[in-house]
Amino acid sequence: MERRRLFQLMGSVALAPALSGLFWRRAEACTRVLWNSPGQSVIVGRTMDWPESTQPKLYALPAGMARDGGKLGGVSVVGDNPLQWTSKHGSLVAAAYDLGAIDGMNETGLAGHLLYLNSTDYGARDAARPGLQAGLWLQYALDCAASVKEALALLAPVQIVMVEAHGHKASLHLALEDASGDSAIIEYIGGRAVIHHGRQYSVVTNDPSYDQQLVLLRKMDEEHAFAPASRDMPLPGNMNPVDRFQRAAFFSRFLPQPHNTRQAVAAMFSIMANVSVPFGAPYKDFGTYNTEYRSVADLTDLVYYFQLTTVPSVSWTALARMDLKPGAPALVLDPDALDLAGEVSGRYRPVSVPF
Repeated sequence: MERRRLFQLMGSVALAPALSGLFWRRAEACTRVLWNSPGQSVIVGRTMDWPESTQPKLYALPAGMARDGGKLGGVSVVGDNPLQWTSKHGSLVAAAYDLGAIDGMNETGLAGHLLYLNSTDYGARDAARPGLQAGLWLQYALDCAASVKEALALLAPVQIVMVEAHGHKASLHLALEDASGDSAIIEYIGGRAVIHHGRQYSVVTNDPSYDQQLVLLRKMDEEHAFAPASRDMPLPGNMNPVDRFQRAAFFSRFLPQPHNTRQAVAAMFSIMANVSVPFGAPYKDFGTYNTEYRSVADLTDLVYYFQLTTVPSVSWTALARMDLKPGAPALVLDPDALDLAGEVSGRYRPVSVPF
């Protein structure tokens, strides 16, 4: 049983050399780790890595907002049958390019993250299904669902539509988790939604597709015995998705039972630091880039922690201190401030939401 659990959490070091060529072609790198052990707060961490700055801003978005899932930056990109809705739940999100939420959580404890997946194929547009441009995929889930199960049901009839911004296609997969510790990873492969739903799906990186990663890990589990963990155990150290997946899964397995939420959040930030891309790390296709920010969400106490890597401190927003009721103003916070630290709910300012 212990060996099977290890398989679920980590891959073999031997996988990385065989697959490394695949990931150098497109090296956009993000990592999500969910810590959902029984008897403690549910904590999730994420790194945001991209070939350039995503110009991140934090938005507090109240319930009652009307949205058009066919628009990107005010321009219609889904001509027929765009998905339209009014938000049921307030949320706190990190936006990319002011075009849509890439990370965040809502007031019920549902959280989600969009990560790059080179093999994404949303399929040909079927106008019989409501169309949702990929940049608003996460926001729709946070606006309308209170749990992973509810989000999956709401997304089932919807078709995600490919868009492009700043020279990059929105080739994405979506990771969701909630305050119960439930988890789901949604990918579009060959035009079809492939869903991995269950608490065990706690670590997500990028390519290959999740089912392929599981096959590779199963093969290694069947053919090789894992050595006892120790400080001498070799682990992959590069930044490609397989290496990051293995390190995140390996080290998250040994996280100590926290005595309080402060320890749990600090532990998750340590995992996120371990899989972050250092300044100056070389990438073949896109030059040099680094992890832009790290986020940690406490889904039990509804606190969102954020660390821009060019700012020396961690800031956090307690959703309980934000007015997310219908009719409240939307608020924004630019995290690029050297004095930004601690609880920062009072520093948000009213804004006209651009997405």
